[in-house]
Amino acid sequence: MKERAGIQSVEVGFALLDVLSKAAGPLMLRDLAAAAGMSAAKAHRYLVSFQRLELVAQDAGSTRYDLGPAALKLGLASLSRLDAVKLARERITPLMEQVGHTLALAVWGNHGPTIVHWEESPQAVTVNLRLGDVMPLLSSATGRCFAAWLSKDAITPMLKEEIARAQKQGRSDVPGTLADARAMLDEVRQRGAARVVDTLLPGIVGFCAPVFDSDGHIALGIVALGPTGTFDPAWGGAVERPLRAAAGQLSSDLGYRG
Repeated sequence: MKERAGIQSVEVGFALLDVLSKAAGPLMLRDLAAAAGMSAAKAHRYLVSFQRLELVAQDAGSTRYDLGPAALKLGLASLSRLDAVKLARERITPLMEQVGHTLALAVWGNHGPTIVHWEESPQAVTVNLRLGDVMPLLSSATGRCFAAWLSKDAITPMLKEEIARAQKQGRSDVPGTLADARAMLDEVRQRGAARVVDTLLPGIVGFCAPVFDSDGHIALGIVALGPTGTFDPAWGGAVERPLRAAAGQLSSDLGYRG
């Protein structure tokens, strides 16, 4: 397909806006120009026009450049129209083809982490999960993922209830105390994802990677499931690495700057 004609100068100038959007703070002209790959004189001409449009602002004291109010308005308008689940659903099929296992999407519902989308791999193992199912916090990768990044006030009562239930059932594969549960969730946060092996479902490995919104809140979890015989359970392995990368990219696209 023939590439459509555009305005090259607009594309060149956007490099300056892109650098500012990724910078930790305002930049001097020389640093901004160098990062955008152009001379200071050329960058200055673009910045004059961007200032007139309020896409860029310059501090009178420091002379440093930063994004202006018009850029903020555009960003907020874009964020308000983003649907995290819709974006994730659009990307889940190629991710499934990459990892070779069943994927699911989960959001926080009225009763806990809830499966809202399911994409089965051709090599899928039969699992007794359905859309609308609510995942336990302690024994599922999905639950552990949400519990790790939700506020303690929101999840502590639920954790206590699950711990009590597990103790009555004599389970030894989930944390037995609240302190143990919090230590487990600390590890989830350090890893950047949650994993279970033979915990929720016998013979099944599960990973769940968090997706964050522009406010830094967990918006959804991307889940991968597969049989222990063919599913790579390693951290940084053939499943967890691309899963976490996809979740990170989606978080970035939703405006997360963590």
